[in-house]
Amino acid sequence: MRRNPILAITALALLALAAPAFATNGYFSLGYGTPYKGMAGAGQALHLNTLASATNPATIAFVKGYDVSLALFNPNREYTVAGNPSGYPGTFGLAPGNYESDSRAFVMPAMAGAWHVSERFHVGLAIYGNGGMNTDWSNPVFGQAPAGVNLMQAFIAPSVTWEFAEHQAIGVSPILGWQSFEAKGLSAFSMFSSNPAKLTNNGADTTTGFGARIGYHGKFGEYLGVGASYQTKIAMGEFDDYAGLFAGKGDFDVPATWTAGIAVFPAKGWSIAADVQQIYYSEVGSVGNPMLPNLMQAPLGADGGAGFGWDDVTVYKLGAQWEASPTWTLRAGYAHCTQPVQESDVLFNILAPGVVQDHVTVCASKLLSPKSAVHFALTRAFSAKVTGPNPLEAPGQQTIELKMDQWEVELGWGFGF
Repeated sequence: MRRNPILAITALALLALAAPAFATNGYFSLGYGTPYKGMAGAGQALHLNTLASATNPATIAFVKGYDVSLALFNPNREYTVAGNPSGYPGTFGLAPGNYESDSRAFVMPAMAGAWHVSERFHVGLAIYGNGGMNTDWSNPVFGQAPAGVNLMQAFIAPSVTWEFAEHQAIGVSPILGWQSFEAKGLSAFSMFSSNPAKLTNNGADTTTGFGARIGYHGKFGEYLGVGASYQTKIAMGEFDDYAGLFAGKGDFDVPATWTAGIAVFPAKGWSIAADVQQIYYSEVGSVGNPMLPNLMQAPLGADGGAGFGWDDVTVYKLGAQWEASPTWTLRAGYAHCTQPVQESDVLFNILAPGVVQDHVTVCASKLLSPKSAVHFALTRAFSAKVTGPNPLEAPGQQTIELKMDQWEVELGWGFGF
């Protein structure tokens, strides 16, 4: 317990350093904790380290100690406009050409700890973040430069877990959320805004909010593990400085999500895990509302105003772990996400081209001592594209192609377990 003040101080420092990072499914992280990154996020039915509580609080019944990680994230975002503007009255044409976003490197820390209070009750704390909704266009995308958005989200999630039977546990986590958002270069949309002064170029605005997560984690015999968790929508305060952009006068909640998974242990030293995750982007109006016809029926910032048009996504994750020796463990994984961005909404999603769908991961862990280990994970999100018409131009006049790929490397350290 002597480490607790250090943990708390470090946690606050990490929260202050939160940045838009992580290989992403939309803008949710692929996973939390370096060993889980190496499994492509699959791990509801595994307890690899204390950061497992970021997705399933029940896991802390079977782990203890501390984990810290640092990820370097490299998203490559670009868009291409084909076709010249028509120049017709009432149209909104874009300059043709291919353009790449700046700001290609981000750093994201995360940490967690778990303590066994008694044989049956356990507590934990995880600090982590989401990101990926970031662009920095030096060209005048909508007639003004620079243009882009920057969303940062960080979460503090204490956990309480009850091990109600051998290898069976349930856990709950209240979640404190913090987020920051900034938009620039969107003045051309002033005519569509309910509050043009609260549309763009107002610097970074921050909000906080609350939600919760509940999870189950269990093992049946020697060969099968199961796990499942549900996170409520995290109700965040409104971005007042962007009340003329986001539907609901600046509302930007964190969507609800659920995940379920199994793990099998076919031979000594081997674990194979598979998860399915559902993220309900469509239930957050500022993210899920389509551009059209909403833009013509309600101004930006109003209830029912236009958003990014993101669909709910389903993520399939598969990972394998091999304990190659008493001190080395190797992992690999693959994840596929359904496409959140629709062809009809490519114009607004120039600001947030979260179109990647397929991730491949590898990880190596080295046991340094009986109570200390280091982990290294590499994630590749393959290039993906979404192409659609400019909905504010004359029909057939312009097409917009969004393209993105990602690299991520992460280093983790676990100790005191």
